[in-house]
Amino acid sequence: MIQNKLVTIIIRTKNEERWISKCLKKIYKQTYKNFEIIIIDNNSDDKTIKKANEFKLKKIININKFLPGKAINVGLKESKGDYIVCISAHCIPKNNYWLKNLVEAISENENYAAVYGKQEPMNFTNDSDTRDLFVTFGLDKKIQVKDSFFHNANSIIRKNILKKNKFDEKTKNIEDRLWAKKILDLGYRIVYEPKACVYHYHGIHQSNNENRASSIVQIIKDKKILNVGKIDPKDLNIVAIIPIKGKSIKISKNYLLDITIQHLQKSKFIKSIFISSDNKYNFKISKKYKNVKNILRPKKYSKNNISVEDVQKFSLEIIEEKFLTPDLIVHCEETFPFRDPVIIDKVIIKTISEGLDTCVAAKREIGSIWHEQNNGSFLKIDSGNVPRIIKEKNYIAYNGLCTVTYPEILRNGSFNGNKIGIFEIDNTLSTLELRNLKQKKIFKKIIS
Repeated sequence: MIQNKLVTIIIRTKNEERWISKCLKKIYKQTYKNFEIIIIDNNSDDKTIKKANEFKLKKIININKFLPGKAINVGLKESKGDYIVCISAHCIPKNNYWLKNLVEAISENENYAAVYGKQEPMNFTNDSDTRDLFVTFGLDKKIQVKDSFFHNANSIIRKNILKKNKFDEKTKNIEDRLWAKKILDLGYRIVYEPKACVYHYHGIHQSNNENRASSIVQIIKDKKILNVGKIDPKDLNIVAIIPIKGKSIKISKNYLLDITIQHLQKSKFIKSIFISSDNKYNFKISKKYKNVKNILRPKKYSKNNISVEDVQKFSLEIIEEKFLTPDLIVHCEETFPFRDPVIIDKVIIKTISEGLDTCVAAKREIGSIWHEQNNGSFLKIDSGNVPRIIKEKNYIAYNGLCTVTYPEILRNGSFNGNKIGIFEIDNTLSTLELRNLKQKKIFKKIIS
């Protein structure tokens, strides 16, 4: 037999006109009668408060700057109960024993700091939310020692513990999970009681709202409450391929090929460098370097209608057939003699750490961008002469400066993929290209 202790029920609201009456009617039908209700409202501009006032409430408190933890802490100050129950305004207790089951569960052991109940979908809840509720809230009661999952849409907390350990008032999401972790670290227990059940129409992930998901993940990372796996690029077999058409151009004492090999050899992660060329003379240049291997391409891969992706696809086939099976491909062309070598490893790290299919070095273009149409006229495709700080972000990609991709992407004959990343460079000098002998004179002046 549980003690008939006073329970304070805190309901947080924001334009809950459609739900508040349904929630309150079911609460007042509970078999456990010793409770008071405090509503913490965030400037509702519908009929939420008018409908709530039709019931016997202890207090309605309005807060301007709503944060979930702060709202509960505000209600805590006004509470008289020994237990604090939190229920979302759009949650409906499944039966008349919901409150009794919560109180019974937390009364079993003084070390039980809090209990959360089961959540089930409405008949119109979308499929993703229905699935998430089904997977998350099982049929077995659990006593949680390490698992900090806790959900304030349907929960009860010991007031004496909550007064000493209030909710975080700055976080925008998962205040319940952060609080539960702190409580478990103090040696208390969190209980899941499936008999204390409510209907929750939108589920715990709110239809997989991407902004909310991003916010939650950022909190998880900032608070370091979840271990995440990381891939060390040093553990991967990363190879670079330099495609060259014709003989490498010599500027000053070095060929462009020399300069590009030297750039790649400064990488901490690249294990092998391959020269893919239609001209054997380039192999005389490269043979003086360690970990550099040569691929002689058929002349058909030097035709004007052949893309650099086609060349690299062929190069990869030869590498995998005769040498090794790489984990990651770095594409660099010899035409960027002023490339900052640190870009290469930064693009590698970005590709791996962000789970990209391909990442390419690019420069943001602030100026006007025009597209020539088939009829010879020009179409402006940027937003025009607006302040740089608010202008949309357009980028010019420099594939040959540095592109990093996976072999399975390149095997399809492109540098694309489903998830493309841009590594923004702000060093304009790195983007200067030398592609022909006419440009060589200009570069000699720059070097001198």
